[in-house]
Amino acid sequence: MAPLQATPPQTLCHSRRRSAGPAARRPMVTFRCSASARSSYSITLLPGDGIGPEVVDVAKDVLFVAGAKEGVELRFQEMLMGGAALDAVGVPLPDETLAAARASDGILLGAIGGYKWDNNEKHLKPETGLLDIRAGLGVFANLRPVTVFPQLVHASPLKKDIAEGVDIMVVRELTGGIYFGRPRGFGTNDNGEETGFNTEIYSVSEIDRIARVAFEVARKRGGKLCSVDKANVLEASMLWRKRVTAIASEFPDVELSHMYVDNAAMQLVRNPKQFDTIVTNNIFGDILSDEASMITGSIGMLSSASVGESGPGLFEPIHGSAPDIAGQDKANPIATILSGAMLLKYGLGAENAAKRIETAVEQTLDNGFRTGDIYSPGTTLVGCKRMGMEVLKALESQE
Repeated sequence: MAPLQATPPQTLCHSRRRSAGPAARRPMVTFRCSASARSSYSITLLPGDGIGPEVVDVAKDVLFVAGAKEGVELRFQEMLMGGAALDAVGVPLPDETLAAARASDGILLGAIGGYKWDNNEKHLKPETGLLDIRAGLGVFANLRPVTVFPQLVHASPLKKDIAEGVDIMVVRELTGGIYFGRPRGFGTNDNGEETGFNTEIYSVSEIDRIARVAFEVARKRGGKLCSVDKANVLEASMLWRKRVTAIASEFPDVELSHMYVDNAAMQLVRNPKQFDTIVTNNIFGDILSDEASMITGSIGMLSSASVGESGPGLFEPIHGSAPDIAGQDKANPIATILSGAMLLKYGLGAENAAKRIETAVEQTLDNGFRTGDIYSPGTTLVGCKRMGMEVLKALESQE
């Protein structure tokens, strides 16, 4: 396979006085960092498909400025992944891309997928590249903050008194469970009917490591952790509950509760503020985190981090590639911008630079700028590029 051409690394490095940072956020834990404390880092950008290149381009500029204001040098290279990689070299995750990602200090992903590749065989779908890079990087913990911004509480489908003040972290196990368990496949039953089957399986070590991540996150937030399972029916969930309960003894300062997944789905709509940090398995986390995201009113606002015990983390917005609006300057880049903030905070330990971005996003919302997905009468409708420019202006105005 011919080597892929990455864009030339771009660098910014300036030293300026530190900002006091925003006030109204809970502290978030940096429980693992790919790089030792230093001032120069390599970031791999994976723009991907659809609106991915648009939002990553905006987020890159914001990262440049936030890093520069804290004397942090960021070197960027772009690599192919997803449908873009399929079109260029015939695979969704080229070896060169995985190698570049592994060698970097953090990875920022835009979005992958699109109608064009929907009928491809499984191994040639863009989404397979996402599963492969998660496995290749060894990331097992997915962190999804669900925060209702006070400026956007009206956009929530829930009543204001229910949605206002919601601030949840969903910690999802990412590389085990039914999505990866074996045996899996197709077969035939005794009646000659075709069957499809999958296996929900977890080991003690897989549960223990995600539980410890969740307890560490909860310890730095509100000190409450809710473990979600289906232990009244599933043996895998019975082991899950047993091990999470055992790990709780290592964190006496964190209040642990358990909830069945069907009840958790209901409670997220009925009374979401009862939750601080949620930990759950792969499939339950996939569903609950998407449900929780809608409390905010737009998935265009929500970031995520996927991290492991060592090596770089993968940071990405939770929205898809939105091919119907790709190339039209309509995408909301805030989720990707905030994913960049998570990269700084969790991947690099650059807490002050991350806070600068969070503050700039809030200031931009305070100033009334909105993309179409969060627009309301009385605010200013802008596109992806303009929203990025306004966040940059807010950043530049910080001392």
